[in-house]
Amino acid sequence: MGVATMVTNNMQSCIDACNKCAQACYECFEACLNEPDLTARNHCVKMLIECAKMCEMSAGLMSMNSHFAKQHCKMCADICDACAKDCSMFKDEHCQKCADICRMCADECRKMANM
Repeated sequence: MGVATMVTNNMQSCIDACNKCAQACYECFEACLNEPDLTARNHCVKMLIECAKMCEMSAGLMSMNSHFAKQHCKMCADICDACAKDCSMFKDEHCQKCADICRMCADECRKMANM
């Protein structure tokens, strides 16, 4: 259920998924900065921030019932898929968990985009 209104009820699971994904990406980013192979993770670390920002924006647009929320969620799904792919290349637990959450968010965003 929406926090302040009923307007976002049909979008709430996607809003929640986007917020969770942004948090996971930021946490993974922080953990990756402390990994000994940071140079090898350069592209992945950049993707984590891009994904987190996209998820935050998608959650905001859905929360305000934006006319462009569906289109934005489609792009968010694509970025979440790319982030999951990058994270899954690294075998540490934080990257694997982040990849799983990114895939889950991508699925929710695709559902939202197709509503």
